[in-house]
Amino acid sequence: MKKNHGIASLSKLKGAKTVRPLEKKDSPRSLNRPEKVFKELRLFATDVDGVLTDAGMYYGESGEELKKFHTRDGMGIKLLQAQGMITAIITMENTKIVARRGKKLGIPEVFQGAKDKVAILRHLSEKYGIPFAQMAYIGDDVNDVEALKTVGYAAAPADCVEQVRQVVHYVCKKNGGEGAVREVIDRILAAKSPQ
Repeated sequence: MKKNHGIASLSKLKGAKTVRPLEKKDSPRSLNRPEKVFKELRLFATDVDGVLTDAGMYYGESGEELKKFHTRDGMGIKLLQAQGMITAIITMENTKIVARRGKKLGIPEVFQGAKDKVAILRHLSEKYGIPFAQMAYIGDDVNDVEALKTVGYAAAPADCVEQVRQVVHYVCKKNGGEGAVREVIDRILAAKSPQ
């Protein structure tokens, strides 16, 4: 059986445990010095449906599922990688489309079937020695809330659900699948660039 490096599901993580809910924090959260947080970020993780895509579920005549990704989001991910940041996809869905997109973008950490996204963030923290405070995550729906509350920088597309809007540091001007990921990445890269 071939081993896929970087492509995993939550069930394959060794020692993965369900994590108790995090303590409730004041919301919405704010950053006193976002530039400092951006400069210290070492890992960028994103959800897929409603973030990298427009949240639409498209089906072809013969039943095949289709997803629309935004090219500029992909370029943003490549720009982060060029700066040495680790990139990750964490999604509840489990499709060949996501695996293919992750492979095309050279994303080293792709987790599908993720019911406990905090457990995956913890796994990545231990694997790379990166504290949660140096991670960014962008998500749009209720299954992203705990992950968003865990990381040092949390963002969401403009069309996110209200529960997400209440816990993130930044709500994009753009919707999911329409460049929201690139919008967040551009903010991070601007802070990382020498002045």
